[in-house]
Amino acid sequence: MKLKEVNRTAIQSWSPAEHHPIYLATGTSAQQLDASFSTNASLEFFKLDLADPSLDMKSCGSFSSPHRYHKLVWGPFGIDAQGHPSGVLIAGGENGNVILYDPAKIIAGESDVVIAESDKHTGPVRALDVNPFQTNLVASGGNESEIYIWDMNNFGSPMTPGPKTQPLEDISCVAWNRQVQHILASASPSGRASVWDLRKNDLIIKVSDHSNRMHCSGLAWNPEVATQLVLASEDDRMPVIQMWDLRFATSPLKIFENHTRGVLAIAWSLADPELLLSCGKDSKILCWNPNTAEVLYELPTSSQWCFDIQWCPRNPAVLSAAGFDGHIDIYSIMGGTNQAQSQRHADQISNSFGNMDPFGTGQTLPPLQLPQASATPATINPLKKPPKWIRRPVGATFAFGGKLVSLENSKPNPQQPQQPTSHIVHISQVVTETAFLKRSDQLQATLSAGSFVDFCQEKIDAAENEFEKIVWSFLKANFDSDIRSRFLELLGYNKEELALKVRCGSACSSRPAAFSSIRHDCCSKPATSNVDGLITQALLTGDFEGAVELCLHDNRMADSIILAIAGGAELLEKTQKKYFTKTHSKITKLISAVVMKDWHDILKTCELQNWREALAAVMTYAQPEEFSSLCDLLGDRLEASADTQLQAQACLCYICAGNVEKLVSCWTRAQSGHSPLSLQDLVEKVMVMQRAVEQTQRSGPAAIGVLLAEKMSQYANLLASQGSLSTAITYLPDNTNQVRHRLRCYTIVLNIHSKPFSHYTKTTQVPEHYTPPAPITSPIMAPLGADPQALPISSGTPQAMNQAPHGPLQSIPAEKIMKKPIPDEHLVLKTTFEGLIQKCLAVATDPQTKRKLDDANKRLEALYDKLREQTLSPAIVGGLHNIARTIESRSYTEGLNIHTHIVSSSNFSETSAFMPVLKVVLTQANKLGV
Repeated sequence: MKLKEVNRTAIQSWSPAEHHPIYLATGTSAQQLDASFSTNASLEFFKLDLADPSLDMKSCGSFSSPHRYHKLVWGPFGIDAQGHPSGVLIAGGENGNVILYDPAKIIAGESDVVIAESDKHTGPVRALDVNPFQTNLVASGGNESEIYIWDMNNFGSPMTPGPKTQPLEDISCVAWNRQVQHILASASPSGRASVWDLRKNDLIIKVSDHSNRMHCSGLAWNPEVATQLVLASEDDRMPVIQMWDLRFATSPLKIFENHTRGVLAIAWSLADPELLLSCGKDSKILCWNPNTAEVLYELPTSSQWCFDIQWCPRNPAVLSAAGFDGHIDIYSIMGGTNQAQSQRHADQISNSFGNMDPFGTGQTLPPLQLPQASATPATINPLKKPPKWIRRPVGATFAFGGKLVSLENSKPNPQQPQQPTSHIVHISQVVTETAFLKRSDQLQATLSAGSFVDFCQEKIDAAENEFEKIVWSFLKANFDSDIRSRFLELLGYNKEELALKVRCGSACSSRPAAFSSIRHDCCSKPATSNVDGLITQALLTGDFEGAVELCLHDNRMADSIILAIAGGAELLEKTQKKYFTKTHSKITKLISAVVMKDWHDILKTCELQNWREALAAVMTYAQPEEFSSLCDLLGDRLEASADTQLQAQACLCYICAGNVEKLVSCWTRAQSGHSPLSLQDLVEKVMVMQRAVEQTQRSGPAAIGVLLAEKMSQYANLLASQGSLSTAITYLPDNTNQVRHRLRCYTIVLNIHSKPFSHYTKTTQVPEHYTPPAPITSPIMAPLGADPQALPISSGTPQAMNQAPHGPLQSIPAEKIMKKPIPDEHLVLKTTFEGLIQKCLAVATDPQTKRKLDDANKRLEALYDKLREQTLSPAIVGGLHNIARTIESRSYTEGLNIHTHIVSSSNFSETSAFMPVLKVVLTQANKLGV
C-alpha cells in the first residue's frame, strides 16, 4: 500500500534506526534533471508522519548544495555521544566528492552544516556504505577500482582495503558484511564482485558470472548468513538476481528470474532475512523470499522505472522507491487500499479550478464529486506470509488484561491441498476477583471524571478508624491550593495565626517597661505569652525570619545567628548587620570586617598608629588575589602621613606586597644621604626581595621599573669605578639604556688591558718595541655577561707594561684565564641545558623572550662554575640530573615540579645564582612546545 509520496527527482536515504522521529533525506540526483530542467541542487529532509492521512510528507529542512549526488547513506555516528544528535549523512558526489553533513543542523536551519569533505576520488562516487559494527567507518567506491575506507574521527586520511583490482574498472556497489565487521564486498558493472579482508588489507575472493552478461547494479549481504550475498544485473539480456555462497563460489547458489528487464536496485530487509526487494526496468517492484526464490509480494507502481529502493531501518514494514518520474513513493508491505491516493487526486483537481463558477455567474459551485465506481476501492493483497517481526512464536498465550489468546489449526481442505492452512483464534477473558474489579471501576470513574476531592471525602466518611480518616484527610489536602499550609493545619499549626502571634510577641517584648501592663489579646493566653513557644512554632512552620526577629528582640544574639545560618545566606547577612548595629565595643569593627570580609574599609579608616594590627589582620584573612593590593593600600596611607616614622614603616607593607618598585621609592625617600653604603643597603634589600618573589610566586624574573633601573645603573657604575667590572655588569638591567652602560663597562675593561701601567713617577718610560694600540673599528664581539677579565688578548693588542724592581720597564704578556673543565659525569647538564636554550631560540619570535633566553644562557655559567669547583651538595646535583632527564623526554611540567622540590629543600645561597634562571628556561620550553 502506498503511504506517502515526495515530488522530487532525487536519491534518498532513511534516518538510522536509533533516530526518532523518522526522516527521509533526499539529494538532487546527478543522473537526471527534473521537469523544469533545473541545474540547482539541494539536500532536503522529510518527516514520516503516519498519523497524517494525506500522502504528502512534510519538509523539515533543506540545504542548497553546490553538488549533485550519486549516493546518500545516513549513519548513526555521534548519536549516543551527543556529538551529532541526528547522526551523520554521507554523500557521494559527481566530482569525486565524499561529504559529511550534520542533519540536525540542516533541520534546524543552520548554515554551517558540512562536517568534513574530501575530493580524493578521481571520478563520481557511486557506492557508499556504513559499517554496522563501527559506525565511524564508511566505505566508498569510485572510478578506476578506487575503494577508500574513511574514519569519521580522522576524515583526512582514508585507507584502502588492498591493492586495486585489475583491470581498472568503476565501482558500482560496496557493502559491509552483516556478521563479520572486517569483511567488505565491492562490485563493478563488469559483473565481478570482490570480497576484502580489512585485517589483512587484501582481497580474499572474487566471484563472477561466466556468461559475461552480469552487469552488477546491486550488492547485498545476507543479514544472518555471513557467507551469502546477492548480486543484481541491469543487463536486459540477463535480468536476474544471483545468490552466491562464498563457500561454493564456482557458480551461483540460486538465481531469481521474475524480472523481464534489467534489475536496477536491490535491498535486503534486516528485520526479516526472508524479504528481499528488487526494482527493475520492467517497472516492477518485487519482494522475494531468498531462501525459496519465490516472489512474495509485488508493489503497485506506475509505468515509470524505479532506480533506488530502500527499507526503513526503524519501521520494518515501510520502504521507499525513487523513480525516474520525479517521485519518491513510500509503501507498506502490510497491504491496504488506494482510497487515499484517489481522494488526493480529486483534491488536486478541485484546488486547481477552485469553487467559483468559471462562466462568470458569480455562484459558488459545490465541491467536485468524482464519479464513483460501482466496485469497491482496489485492495492490495498483503504478503503471502506474515513477516518475521509480527509472527507469534507459540499457539497460545496469556495476554495483558486477563485475556487468554489461543490458536487452533483448522483441518486442511482435501480439494485444495496446496492452499495454506488457516487458523482459528480464540480470545477469552479470565476474571477471578469480582470485588476488586468493582472498586477498580469506581477508581477508574474517579480518574476519568477528576472528582478526587469528593472521592477522598467519601473515604473519610466511610473510614472505620481514626487513622484511616487522617490518612484520607492528608490525601485530600494534596488538592488544596496551599498544600503545606493545609498539612500544617492538620498537624495543629495555622500559619496566619502564628504570624500574628510572632508579630505581637516581638512588639510586646520590645515595648518599654512603662507599657508592660498593656498586652494584646493574643498575648494574654498562656501558650502564646512564652517567647520560647513562639520561636518553636515559627521554626516548625519554617518562618526563620520571624524566629530570628524574636531572638533579636529577646536579646538572644547567639540563637539569632545560629537560626540565620539555617535560614540562608541572605537572612544571615541581614542578621549580621542588625547584630553589628546593636552591638558596640572596641573590637566590633574588627569583628565586622572578619565576618563581612570588608578589609578595604578597615584599611582606609583605621588609626595609622595601629597599622601593625591592620597588617596582621590582612595577613590572616585576606584572599591571595587581594593580599598585595591591600598591603599596598596600607603602605600608601603610611607613606602619605606626616609622621616620618610611619612613613618609614611603609617599606614593610611594600615588602609584604612584593612591590619592589614602591619599596625602592619609599626607602630612597626615607634615607637622608646618598653614600655608597646607603646604595648598597638598598641593593641588598632589593635583590633579596626579588629572589623571594620569584620563588614564592613561582615565576620568572619580574620586569624592572624605571626607578629601580636607575638605582641599579648607579650601583653598577659605582662598582665599575671601583674596579668590580664583572660584578657591575650583572646588575645592569636588560633594556636599551642599560646596554649602553654595559658596553661602556666593556670599554673600560679593554682600555685597562690596552693601557701600559705607568711608573710612580710622572715620566713614563716606553720600551723600543712598544706599539700603540690599534684603534677600535668594530663592535666588541664578546657575548654579554661574559667576564671581561677572562677575555683572551688578541695578537694585535699591546702587551701590558710593568716595571721591574730595578727601574727599567719590561713587558708581561696578558695571560688567558682558563677555567677548570666540568667533570665528565656532569657535562651532560651543560650540554642539555644549552641545547634546550638553543631549541627555544630557534622557534622564539618575541624579542623579549629571546632576550630572556640569552640572559639565561649567560647566567647559567654560575651553575657550570659550581660544577667545576664541585661545591654543590649531592642532593642538588642529583635533582639537576633528574631535570635533565625530563628535558630529554620533553616532560617540562615534571621538571618544574623537581625544580620546586630542590628550591624548597636546599639552602637559598647555594642555588639562588642559577635555579631561578633554570626555571625561566623550563617555563619557556614548555610554553614554546619545543
